[in-house]
Amino acid sequence: MRRLLLLALLAPVLLLVNACATTPARAPVATVPQVDLARYAGTWFEIARFPNSFQDGGGRICTHTTATYTPRPDGTIGVVNRCRGADGAPRVAEGTAHVVPESGNAKLRVTFFWPFYGDYWVLGLDPSYRWAVVGAPGRDYLWVLARRPELAPGDYAEAVITAAMQGFEVSRLRPTPQE
Repeated sequence: MRRLLLLALLAPVLLLVNACATTPARAPVATVPQVDLARYAGTWFEIARFPNSFQDGGGRICTHTTATYTPRPDGTIGVVNRCRGADGAPRVAEGTAHVVPESGNAKLRVTFFWPFYGDYWVLGLDPSYRWAVVGAPGRDYLWVLARRPELAPGDYAEAVITAAMQGFEVSRLRPTPQE
Protein backbone atom coordinates (compact mmCIF):
# COMPACT_ATOMS: atom_id res chain seq x y z
CA MET A 1 0.00 0.00 0.00
CA ARG A 2 2.80 2.38 0.91
CA ARG A 3 4.61 1.59 -2.37
CA LEU A 4 1.44 2.17 -4.36
CA LEU A 5 0.89 5.55 -2.67
CA LEU A 6 4.52 6.52 -3.29
CA LEU A 7 4.23 5.51 -6.95
CA ALA A 8 1.00 7.51 -7.30
CA LEU A 9 2.70 10.59 -5.84
CA LEU A 10 5.84 10.25 -7.96
CA ALA A 11 4.15 9.39 -11.26
CA PRO A 12 3.53 13.02 -12.33
CA VAL A 13 7.11 13.95 -11.44
CA LEU A 14 8.50 10.98 -13.38
CA LEU A 15 6.38 11.89 -16.40
CA LEU A 16 7.64 15.47 -16.28
CA VAL A 17 11.28 14.38 -15.97
CA ASN A 18 10.82 11.95 -18.87
CA ALA A 19 9.21 14.66 -21.02
CA CYS A 20 12.06 17.05 -20.31
CA ALA A 21 14.62 14.39 -21.08
CA THR A 22 13.06 13.62 -24.46
CA THR A 23 12.39 17.24 -25.50
CA PRO A 24 15.28 18.53 -27.59
CA ALA A 25 17.03 21.53 -26.07
CA ARG A 26 16.88 24.73 -28.07
CA ALA A 27 20.20 25.76 -29.51
CA PRO A 28 21.60 29.01 -28.16
CA VAL A 29 20.80 32.14 -30.15
CA ALA A 30 23.50 32.82 -32.76
CA THR A 31 24.49 36.10 -34.33
CA VAL A 32 25.71 36.85 -37.81
CA PRO A 33 29.46 36.23 -38.07
CA GLN A 34 30.46 39.85 -38.73
CA VAL A 35 28.96 43.35 -38.76
CA ASP A 36 30.71 46.24 -40.48
CA LEU A 37 29.91 49.01 -38.01
CA ALA A 38 30.63 51.75 -40.57
CA ARG A 39 27.97 50.27 -42.87
CA TYR A 40 25.59 49.59 -39.96
CA ALA A 41 25.84 53.19 -38.73
CA GLY A 42 23.04 55.58 -39.57
CA THR A 43 19.28 55.48 -39.19
CA TRP A 44 17.17 52.33 -39.15
CA PHE A 45 13.36 52.24 -39.21
CA GLU A 46 11.60 49.79 -36.94
CA ILE A 47 9.37 47.60 -39.10
CA ALA A 48 8.13 45.26 -36.36
CA ARG A 49 8.91 44.35 -32.75
CA PHE A 50 7.96 42.16 -29.85
CA PRO A 51 5.91 44.29 -27.45
CA ASN A 52 8.09 45.43 -24.56
CA SER A 53 7.74 47.57 -21.46
CA PHE A 54 9.89 50.49 -22.60
CA GLN A 55 8.03 50.98 -25.90
CA ASP A 56 4.58 49.68 -24.99
CA GLY A 57 4.25 49.78 -21.21
CA GLY A 58 2.76 52.35 -18.86
CA GLY A 59 0.45 53.83 -21.47
CA ARG A 60 3.30 54.23 -23.98
CA ILE A 61 2.73 53.11 -27.54
CA CYS A 62 5.67 54.00 -29.76
CA THR A 63 5.01 54.44 -33.47
CA HIS A 64 7.18 55.90 -36.23
CA THR A 65 10.18 54.43 -34.43
CA THR A 66 13.76 54.89 -35.60
CA ALA A 67 17.17 54.07 -34.18
CA THR A 68 20.29 55.99 -35.20
CA TYR A 69 23.76 54.60 -34.53
CA THR A 70 26.85 56.80 -34.60
CA PRO A 71 30.41 55.51 -34.11
CA ARG A 72 32.40 57.60 -31.62
CA PRO A 73 36.16 58.22 -31.50
CA ASP A 74 36.46 56.24 -28.23
CA GLY A 75 35.14 53.09 -29.94
CA THR A 76 31.65 53.24 -28.43
CA ILE A 77 28.51 53.80 -30.46
CA GLY A 78 26.03 56.58 -29.84
CA VAL A 79 22.42 55.38 -29.89
CA VAL A 80 19.42 57.64 -30.38
CA ASN A 81 15.98 56.02 -30.41
CA ARG A 82 13.04 58.14 -31.51
CA CYS A 83 9.34 57.43 -31.67
CA ARG A 84 5.99 59.14 -31.59
CA GLY A 85 3.97 58.54 -28.45
CA ALA A 86 0.26 57.79 -28.30
CA ASP A 87 -0.38 61.53 -27.89
CA GLY A 88 1.66 62.28 -31.04
CA ALA A 89 4.49 63.85 -29.06
CA PRO A 90 8.04 62.86 -29.97
CA ARG A 91 9.96 60.68 -27.55
CA VAL A 92 13.74 60.42 -27.61
CA ALA A 93 16.07 58.12 -25.69
CA GLU A 94 19.83 58.56 -25.97
CA GLY A 95 22.30 55.88 -25.01
CA THR A 96 25.65 54.29 -25.62
CA ALA A 97 26.65 50.89 -26.90
CA HIS A 98 29.90 48.99 -26.79
CA VAL A 99 30.90 45.96 -28.79
CA VAL A 100 31.28 42.65 -26.97
CA PRO A 101 34.87 41.53 -27.62
CA GLU A 102 35.39 38.68 -30.11
CA SER A 103 31.80 38.89 -31.38
CA GLY A 104 32.58 40.17 -34.87
CA ASN A 105 30.76 43.38 -33.84
CA ALA A 106 27.50 41.40 -33.87
CA LYS A 107 26.92 41.61 -30.11
CA LEU A 108 26.50 44.95 -28.42
CA ARG A 109 25.75 45.99 -24.86
CA VAL A 110 23.51 49.07 -24.82
CA THR A 111 22.73 51.39 -21.94
CA PHE A 112 20.21 54.19 -21.70
CA PHE A 113 20.37 54.34 -17.91
CA TRP A 114 23.84 53.55 -16.55
CA PRO A 115 24.67 51.11 -14.94
CA PHE A 116 21.94 49.02 -16.59
CA TYR A 117 22.82 47.34 -19.90
CA GLY A 118 20.84 45.28 -22.39
CA ASP A 119 21.91 42.85 -25.07
CA TYR A 120 21.65 43.91 -28.71
CA TRP A 121 22.52 40.96 -30.94
CA VAL A 122 22.42 41.17 -34.72
CA LEU A 123 20.79 37.85 -35.67
CA GLY A 124 20.18 38.50 -39.33
CA LEU A 125 21.57 41.07 -41.74
CA ASP A 126 20.87 41.59 -45.41
CA PRO A 127 24.16 41.49 -47.37
CA SER A 128 23.42 45.03 -48.61
CA TYR A 129 22.52 46.22 -45.08
CA ARG A 130 18.93 46.98 -46.18
CA TRP A 131 17.37 45.13 -43.22
CA ALA A 132 18.46 43.63 -39.92
CA VAL A 133 17.00 41.32 -37.30
CA VAL A 134 18.02 42.24 -33.76
CA GLY A 135 17.24 40.34 -30.59
CA ALA A 136 18.47 39.17 -27.23
CA PRO A 137 19.85 35.77 -26.21
CA GLY A 138 16.84 35.07 -23.96
CA ARG A 139 14.52 35.42 -26.98
CA ASP A 140 12.42 37.98 -25.08
CA TYR A 141 13.21 40.94 -27.37
CA LEU A 142 13.08 41.09 -31.15
CA TRP A 143 13.11 43.86 -33.74
CA VAL A 144 13.00 43.88 -37.53
CA LEU A 145 14.74 47.00 -38.83
CA ALA A 146 15.11 48.48 -42.30
CA ARG A 147 16.86 51.43 -43.91
CA ARG A 148 13.55 52.70 -45.27
CA PRO A 149 10.15 53.07 -43.54
CA GLU A 150 8.82 50.06 -45.45
CA LEU A 151 10.23 46.65 -46.22
CA ALA A 152 9.34 44.59 -49.27
CA PRO A 153 7.17 41.58 -48.37
CA GLY A 154 9.83 39.09 -49.51
CA ASP A 155 12.51 40.81 -47.42
CA TYR A 156 10.20 40.92 -44.41
CA ALA A 157 9.44 37.22 -44.83
CA GLU A 158 13.18 36.47 -44.97
CA ALA A 159 13.77 38.49 -41.79
CA VAL A 160 10.94 36.72 -39.97
CA ILE A 161 12.19 33.30 -41.10
CA THR A 162 15.65 34.25 -39.79
CA ALA A 163 14.14 34.91 -36.35
CA ALA A 164 11.96 31.79 -36.43
CA MET A 165 14.98 29.62 -37.26
CA GLN A 166 16.59 31.00 -34.09
CA GLY A 167 13.62 29.85 -31.99
CA PHE A 168 11.88 33.22 -31.57
CA GLU A 169 8.08 33.12 -31.31
CA VAL A 170 7.53 35.25 -34.40
CA SER A 171 3.77 35.25 -33.88
CA ARG A 172 4.52 37.86 -31.17
CA LEU A 173 5.84 40.35 -33.76
CA ARG A 174 3.74 43.47 -34.10
CA PRO A 175 4.13 45.87 -37.03
CA THR A 176 5.33 49.37 -36.21
CA PRO A 177 3.38 52.11 -38.02
CA GLN A 178 5.68 54.40 -40.00
CA GLU A 179 4.92 57.48 -42.07
